[in-house]
Amino acid sequence: MRKAPFLLLLVALSGCRAAPQPPPFKPVADVKQLMQAVVDPAADVVWGAVGTIDSKDGIQEIFPKNDAEWLVVRNAAITLAEGGNLLMMDGRAKDRGEWVKHSQDLIATGTKAMQAAERKDKDAIFTVGGEIYAVCSSCHEHYQIKIVEP
Repeated sequence: MRKAPFLLLLVALSGCRAAPQPPPFKPVADVKQLMQAVVDPAADVVWGAVGTIDSKDGIQEIFPKNDAEWLVVRNAAITLAEGGNLLMMDGRAKDRGEWVKHSQDLIATGTKAMQAAERKDKDAIFTVGGEIYAVCSSCHEHYQIKIVEP
């Protein structure tokens, strides 16, 4: 019976292990550089993928016309979604509240755009483009970030 408490303690301690160390991420770009090089160009591709031009010659619809063009939109949407993850890295995240929420919203809308591009759904791309704009604008407004070209 005297060994029972010792064995119980030994069993309990065997389940306690030190948490593994996180990968050694090292941000290279600051938030402004990341926006200029990754997020904004990817958003521009999604925003420019679908639309209409009304001219004296009539209405011209703009949308991807083949698999290669849809792939460009899909890849931009993936880049946009992953940009949300990059914005949450230590060294970039402004806080763990609103900043994370906006970043997660960017991931969600980027993912929706990726799925719409995979379905080749031009109406969904147009709609999610507006959602992406709202996410970006909300974050820029909250953090008083001005859009400045390099």
